[in-house]
Amino acid sequence: MILRRITGYHQDELGDWVAELECGHGQHVRHDPPWQVREWVTTEAGRAAHLGTTLGCVLCAEPRASGEATR
Repeated sequence: MILRRITGYHQDELGDWVAELECGHGQHVRHDPPWQVREWVTTEAGRAAHLGTTLGCVLCAEPRASGEATR
């Protein structure tokens, strides 16, 4: 897994939070106990406290198609 820093957040069309990563990709950061416990994502202060922390970027870890630009 390739770790990337969180640079911001936005909500998707369903209201779920998406972390914006330094590579330009997005990663959902849901608080959905008991499967995913990320209570920090439910408050503005919690999200702000996690800016700059890292998440594994699944898209950066995937093999690139021939000729596809890298990020």
